[in-house]
Amino acid sequence: MPLTKHPANWLAPLRWSIVVLLALSVLISYVDRGNLSLAASPMSAELNLSPSEMGRLLSAFFWTYAASQLFAGWLMDRFDVRRLLGYGFLGWTLATAATAFVSSFGLLFALRMALGLGESVAYPAAAKIISNEFPEHKRGFANAMVDASAKLGPAVGTFLGGLLMARFGWRMLFLALGVGGLAWLPFWFASKGGNEQADRSAERAVPATEILRLRTAWGTFIGLFGLNYTIYFLISWLPYYLVRVRHFSDVRMAIVGSLPFWGMAAASLLSGRLSDAWIARGADAVRVRKTFLVVGLMMSTLLIPVGMVDSVNLAMGLILVASLSYGAASSNLWAFTQTLAGPRAAGKWTGLENALGNLAGVAAPWLTGVIVERTGSFVMAFVAAALMAVMGAVGFGWIARGVEAQRWESSIVEL
Repeated sequence: MPLTKHPANWLAPLRWSIVVLLALSVLISYVDRGNLSLAASPMSAELNLSPSEMGRLLSAFFWTYAASQLFAGWLMDRFDVRRLLGYGFLGWTLATAATAFVSSFGLLFALRMALGLGESVAYPAAAKIISNEFPEHKRGFANAMVDASAKLGPAVGTFLGGLLMARFGWRMLFLALGVGGLAWLPFWFASKGGNEQADRSAERAVPATEILRLRTAWGTFIGLFGLNYTIYFLISWLPYYLVRVRHFSDVRMAIVGSLPFWGMAAASLLSGRLSDAWIARGADAVRVRKTFLVVGLMMSTLLIPVGMVDSVNLAMGLILVASLSYGAASSNLWAFTQTLAGPRAAGKWTGLENALGNLAGVAAPWLTGVIVERTGSFVMAFVAAALMAVMGAVGFGWIARGVEAQRWESSIVEL
């Protein structure tokens, strides 16, 4: 029985317990996808990897992650979301643990692709559940919890992972994170999370072609690409930058390097709460979400001078303020999509958006590696990240011109 059929007196705690589990899964996924950036410096030395090779490795995850989003959204409309997320989680944690035993570029590349395949179900599953189970004026904070976990993942991973690696080495880092993450699975399968939610609406699922005809949908795709480029640049290269350019020790990198992500998480939670309160007072939901997205992304351009200033404190201050702004923007990202798509198309629209938007995960690590190798500097890498944030603001603010929830024309069952 879907959660919406349960009595209201205990429905709310059940909903929020599921969101907590979803948020924890996203946190673990971001720890696992970001651990390679932590290990980049010692791993490069041991395996004799160049910056461009490391850039390709950092992008390998996103080849399968982005491509699989297309299929993941379709799956969410037809099968048990709980099982899909659980099996995907098992796959990606095992890939993380197996990375501890690699000795070649090829095997490492393959495991990163396996990690991307497993993690591809996480966001479409969360979007489907939240869209089905939460009213509009509650979705901002529910999505902000998931989004904050995406920022806490790099924060926790950088802090605890950095300290773990400094003491035991990079191989133990991957083994401990992979095996430790498995503790989430029993709680998820014991919960009612996602059970049957993904598919009583299958008979009225919106065809992907109808979504792809919308200018607003393409605005969200472009917006997510720009937004993701910024975060993936920081996740992939900030630890390397702090160690190699700012000459931080592994311990100092673990502490200071985690601060931007703690800031993102806090800003996301606060902004999610503020946006919900604004909507509850009668403001238009789409306009509210769009305002947070555009203003936050434009302020993220404070990354531009980071690579140019000599002062370490000033550079970290700029990164921190830009990260707070980014968190304010990203808090409303999926609530914006869910509002536009509605429950009928939330899973599929999220899958399409994540597929195209996460191509930034391929571009950001690879392009940064090329820039650093050719220029010997991170200056243009920070400029590129800021310009991508502007592109994201244009996507959400101008290309996604619609200010109302989409009224779907089709009732066709897409098989």
